[in-house]
Amino acid sequence: MNEATFVIIIKLTKSKCEEPCEGRLSSTVPREGWVKIPPLTRRNRTASCRISILYRNAFLLMTINLRYIYNKVKMKKKTYLLMALMMVSMGMNAQNSEKSSLGNDVPEFVKNMTIGGTIRSKYEYQTEEGEGRFEVRTARINVAGNVTKEVSYKAEIDLCDEGKIKMLDAYTRIKPWKTLQFTIGQERVPFTIDAHRSPHQQYFANRSFIAKQVGNVRDVGAEIGYTWNVGFPIVVNAGVFNGSGLTNQKDYWTKGVNYSAKAQFLFPNVNLVLSTQKIKPSDVTVNMYDAGLTFHYGGFIAEVEYLYKHYSHNAFHDVHAFDGFACYDIPVRTRLIKKVSPLVRYDFMSDHSDGSRYNATDDDLGELIINDYKRHRVTGGVTLSLSKPFISDIRINYEKYFYREGGIAKPSEKDKIVVEFMTRF
Repeated sequence: MNEATFVIIIKLTKSKCEEPCEGRLSSTVPREGWVKIPPLTRRNRTASCRISILYRNAFLLMTINLRYIYNKVKMKKKTYLLMALMMVSMGMNAQNSEKSSLGNDVPEFVKNMTIGGTIRSKYEYQTEEGEGRFEVRTARINVAGNVTKEVSYKAEIDLCDEGKIKMLDAYTRIKPWKTLQFTIGQERVPFTIDAHRSPHQQYFANRSFIAKQVGNVRDVGAEIGYTWNVGFPIVVNAGVFNGSGLTNQKDYWTKGVNYSAKAQFLFPNVNLVLSTQKIKPSDVTVNMYDAGLTFHYGGFIAEVEYLYKHYSHNAFHDVHAFDGFACYDIPVRTRLIKKVSPLVRYDFMSDHSDGSRYNATDDDLGELIINDYKRHRVTGGVTLSLSKPFISDIRINYEKYFYREGGIAKPSEKDKIVVEFMTRF
């Protein structure tokens, strides 16, 4: 260990020389474009700096004499090596101890906690008005997990539900065994098929009329669920709820309760869903009945759903709503897109009231009004899946609306092109 050589190469132009590079620390492997460096001699005992220009190339050659340093540390190198090994060993032990201590101090329910969410951002262009907009439709964050094997929980908020912050789910679920569960808190009530789909599970950029207007209910209450297996699973959920909705809970007291029940018959390749619900938004009781059938085989899925809504005392005429769609998944082998899914939908609803009275006076309770006018809609498009289905999708849809004569279209429910990016994490 006499000296060490450090070579910094500053290449100006390529040399035609193909001789091997030689030197104290240089490789003898031929390297095209390098030049021959004269070997160092034993006389070179001091640090020197030399610039050589050979074959139109410039090199900076620095040689450092390490003999003096080597002589100083030769007697102590074993001590230094021992100290280094001790320090590495102590560091590894401390790291392992810290991990072990951290693992022991963290409660088990924290280890089982999961944090997730859904972001939906889209651009819409209304073809008749020639107007467009960008919108963040969904920005959901949720925390879920198990406190024990039998007790689980979920809390979810939407930071941008049409520009508003809303608490969506906040419940505790007790599952004493696999077939029975009890849930208490705020949740989507067990009713319909399409309304129960989370935003990342939707097939289209915009929900059906059943899911958005007619059968969309979240409430506070308690629910029980039971599963039978009679050659195929039968899942039944039923619950009672306040009827106060998501926000009006503090001073809400009632002598009655709303109820909802849902039964799912999960045959091979076919799911039959029947559900019913009773709500009372005002002095008017509203009863709803829903039936749906889903067929799935390979990459093909087709679904039809019908909802009937009745108002007590003939306060409003009965409402009918229908939703039907078909989708086919085509796997593709590209670096970015994993699946292409063309799809088409038809949905319909008659004139609809939310059951609340409007225009009330001191002498009059008010009346139920038309909140959504009768209309048909045809939707076609394609979904591009960038990952597994319902994880990262690009939904491209065109919606065509047909309103009855005299029907008034809401600002966001007109003919339009929709491009939506959905990300689930």
